[in-house]
Amino acid sequence: MFEKLASIEEKYEQMMAEMATPAVQADNAKFRTHSKAVAEMQPLVETFREYKDVAAQITATEEMLKDPDMRELAQEELAQLNGRKDGLLAQIKVLLVPKDPNDAKNIILEIRGGTGGDEAALFAGDLYRMYNRFAERNGWKVETLSMSESGVGGIKEVIAIIAGKNVYSRLKYESGVHRVQRVPATEASGRIHTSTATVAVLPEAEDVDIQINEKDLRVDTFCSSGPGGQSVNTTYSAVRITHLPTGLVVSQQDEKSQIKNRAKAMKVLRSRLYELEMQKQQDAIAKDRRSQVGTGERSEKIRTYNFKENRITDHRVGFTMHQLDLALEGDLNELIDAATTYFNTEKLKEATGGENAA
Repeated sequence: MFEKLASIEEKYEQMMAEMATPAVQADNAKFRTHSKAVAEMQPLVETFREYKDVAAQITATEEMLKDPDMRELAQEELAQLNGRKDGLLAQIKVLLVPKDPNDAKNIILEIRGGTGGDEAALFAGDLYRMYNRFAERNGWKVETLSMSESGVGGIKEVIAIIAGKNVYSRLKYESGVHRVQRVPATEASGRIHTSTATVAVLPEAEDVDIQINEKDLRVDTFCSSGPGGQSVNTTYSAVRITHLPTGLVVSQQDEKSQIKNRAKAMKVLRSRLYELEMQKQQDAIAKDRRSQVGTGERSEKIRTYNFKENRITDHRVGFTMHQLDLALEGDLNELIDAATTYFNTEKLKEATGGENAA
């Protein structure tokens, strides 16, 4: 790890020196690129330099231990210096974790009932309410784009936008298969059933992220179905957009306006295309990278919600908490922090070549 830090410091000094040259100062594009890179490296370099300074002070203070008259004072100073050193090392580890460019983005949240019929749809509804309550606690805004409800009060599928500060950074590890173990309300014998629902968290893509050619789209309009007033079944306000190169299909019918439905459908399509592109890049960069147990695909079970034991277990990170009731009310910080810590540690191992940072 320290070899990598030294390399970053050397690059930082080199770029600082280049920025002082007339050639780079005359090249606006290059100067901006250098400035951005230097700004990104600066917190890590300054913390590393402070760490080295403290380490040097520790070495000098240890020499003072040899003097009987200075030993007591040296021991007190060493305790303080070692505490600072540990704190700086912890900061360095955090700063070394590769930054995710999507962390500050809003998200497209998609939840679908999986295996288990009506009970799966009810569980999907529970998860959607859980994320809504978590969003409320964080001051985020939730906008439902589309929802297909089941006959028993559950949700077959829901797609929503969650907007706010650093939404993706907090919810990105929620993607996957969520499993529930409980006695359904319709179960007379009291047997525990196991059902699933899938959660997808996509960073909301902006126009600058993904460019979509109109010639690649097939747009169909049709009459809306379901609740919505008298005009719902008489006007062609619903929109279905097919992205021909990928075969992705997005439908939107919640609004009475065809223009609004098209805008919402394009927002979802853009985010799905962005996710596909990001996945391609990630696969190309590191085919063997494993950020989750198994393959890391969404088909994998990531979490179990056991109602009888009031327990939630995250199988990826080996974390269990016995506060399921509180989690369903939106108290997810402990679960999310456990997952974030685990995956940041894995990223740090990759960034430092798996070295022990101690």
